[in-house]
Amino acid sequence: MDKSTFEDRKVVISGPVHGSLRHDSAHKHVTGSADYIDDIPEPAGLLHGALGLSDRAHAEIISIDLSAVAAYPGVVWVFTGKDVPGVNDTSSNGSHDEPLLAETLVQFHGQPIFAVIAETRDAARRAARLAKIDYRDLTHWHDIDGALANGGPLVITPMTLQRGEPEAEMPNAAMRLKGQMRIGGQEHFYLEGHVAVAIPGEDDEVTVWSSTQHPSEIQHIVGHVLDIPSNAVTVNVRRMGGGFGGKETQGNQFAALAAIAAKKLDRAIKFRPDRDEDMTATGKRHDFLVDYEVGFDAEGRIHAVDATYSARCGFSSDLSGPVTDRALFHADSSYFYPHVHLQSKPLKTHTVSNTAFRGFGGPQGMLGAERLIEEIAYALGKDPLDIRKLNFYGQPGSGRTLTPYHQEVEDNIIARVVEELEDTSDYRARRNAIIGFNRDSRYIKKGIALTPVKFGISFTMTAFNQAGALVHIYQDGSIHLNHGGTEMGQGLYTKVAQVLADSFQVDIDRVKITATTTAKVPNTSATAASSGSDLNGMAAFDAARQIKERLTTFAADKWEVAPSDVVFLPNRVRVGESEIPFSDFIKQAYFARVQLSAAGFYKTPKIHWDRKAGRGTPFYYFAYGAACTEVSIDTLTGEYLIDRTDILHDVGRSLNPAIDLGQVEGAFVQGMGWLTTEELWWDDKGRLRTHAPSTYKIPLASDRPKIFNVRLAEWSENAEATIGRSKAVGEPPFMLAISVLEALSMAVASVADYKVCPRLDAPATPERVLMAVERMKRV
Repeated sequence: MDKSTFEDRKVVISGPVHGSLRHDSAHKHVTGSADYIDDIPEPAGLLHGALGLSDRAHAEIISIDLSAVAAYPGVVWVFTGKDVPGVNDTSSNGSHDEPLLAETLVQFHGQPIFAVIAETRDAARRAARLAKIDYRDLTHWHDIDGALANGGPLVITPMTLQRGEPEAEMPNAAMRLKGQMRIGGQEHFYLEGHVAVAIPGEDDEVTVWSSTQHPSEIQHIVGHVLDIPSNAVTVNVRRMGGGFGGKETQGNQFAALAAIAAKKLDRAIKFRPDRDEDMTATGKRHDFLVDYEVGFDAEGRIHAVDATYSARCGFSSDLSGPVTDRALFHADSSYFYPHVHLQSKPLKTHTVSNTAFRGFGGPQGMLGAERLIEEIAYALGKDPLDIRKLNFYGQPGSGRTLTPYHQEVEDNIIARVVEELEDTSDYRARRNAIIGFNRDSRYIKKGIALTPVKFGISFTMTAFNQAGALVHIYQDGSIHLNHGGTEMGQGLYTKVAQVLADSFQVDIDRVKITATTTAKVPNTSATAASSGSDLNGMAAFDAARQIKERLTTFAADKWEVAPSDVVFLPNRVRVGESEIPFSDFIKQAYFARVQLSAAGFYKTPKIHWDRKAGRGTPFYYFAYGAACTEVSIDTLTGEYLIDRTDILHDVGRSLNPAIDLGQVEGAFVQGMGWLTTEELWWDDKGRLRTHAPSTYKIPLASDRPKIFNVRLAEWSENAEATIGRSKAVGEPPFMLAISVLEALSMAVASVADYKVCPRLDAPATPERVLMAVERMKRV
């Protein structure tokens, strides 16, 4: 080994791909110096907007008197749907079923009817409460049962998945059972609520700063409501204080209202609803009612499944079609169903239109599947983990790899993940000890569960699986990065910057991370479906490849060496026998008129989907994981503690292990909240009563597992050619929290000596746990 090669191995860049680098804004988050939209210095003449909300769940609007609103001190303008210059609609799917401002009909309590623009935010909000609106009340229903009782109206065409002969084969199963499971919704409860600032420009131009996961959709919606082309609208997003899917479509209305007022008044406009209005007027995770029948043999092997997934969608379609589709895509969880029939029911209700939330229907689908496993286990008197392992998808060639949507599971590692966690968590010995503890303990009961995760990665809308990136290298060797992904705290900007730094072999601090803007990268997809790093990382890599090819050609010609003799080393470039600092090399390339800018592009290969036929390959690959959770419940009160959780999660070859571990931990706690403490409740007038922190309970730091062991499957590497052979990490770990519900279920079941399935619905609040305990006492 020559000296130069030895030195190459000693010198490394800071922040390479696969390195544990801190989030680029971490120090700003903890010191409060990170700028969010409400922190941007206010432009001169800024006005503030507020919403005028309906106080009926379903009614015709007879008359509107806004005179008192307009007369309130400080009010500059009050406008309704009739004042919208273009189309009074913000629907994300072209269905035209979601008016920006209701004109003749309101369909949920809290639906915006008018907007107030005033000199101060306080004046706008106070004025908005002075409207006099006459209604003619109509029949309303706010839950799944009400929708079914009123004919089951749908917001969009449902989907059916079928494989095998479930109807014919169900009677042939040795054992059969039927059941029903209710799964609650969830409020996003981001730290930063919805906010938008619109600044008017020349002619038809307008610039919008929006807290959104989908800048291009904001661009399109603003264009529609103003009746201007997309090229007149620029949308900027530097960071969000959380998104979780709630800012994929729900920011549309605030950006649109701000833009309309900005162009009308020729002044900057800001809309920032308070927490109550935000929770009332924006969508949430869908509630589900799962009706199921499963046929199985004496060993617990599933033979046939028939299930219907009914969802509370709200008054409009929004994203309910793809959400309920993805619920069916994950209604198999990690299990092979020889014969299966699955159907969705996206039901219309007179509530706010529900929307994307981390997992996008997948958690509800997967939870239904785990209920099937639990039912079988209690019916046969077996450990649910044994039933899980018996029904796992097999390896290629086993005849047990075909999903209900006819995609082959080719990258299956779930058995290895589960077996490794079973061993490292000491699951078997602990379960036996818990059974002994429950036998001797009168009031405190324990439970333990080990549950798997298999989650498909890609947008099921094939067109969304594309991304662009724009990369510039300046004369001094500094690098400018812009791409279509948005940063909501998940570390996407850091990961993509690492990809770029690694590609050019320069230190990460040489790469400037800039705000996402539609003016630089067009036609972006939402930062959703866990695809942010996959898509934007590959797009940035493609841009770097183009520039490096030009630089290599330049160097080979200038120094008369073969292209293979041009090597990018840490912060320098070797050309033949010479080494040149990166910044000097770039300056020479500039003077040689080498193009130092590139637009990268990436589209996910191999995927296709035919919704009508229920067949295709909607997912590029699957991410896997497993969690083992132990709980204790008080049978006198229903209260419980999460004693311990062990997690092993698959992120392929991690782009940034530190960030990925944080994502797994955060997803688990958020999922735990969904399944335990977070309960949405509407009264008989259709009013959301859990609309503030005082009535809606997200997990506290003290609610986390007392012992919390989280590991990444370091041996895993994506079989597909993703960026760095990594896997998505945003949504898959959310479903690890199912282990909490299953553990609570075991603790409840112990009251009846594990003879029957407790059928514990979600969220398993202390009240529900207590009621389930009382049911078990009567068995």
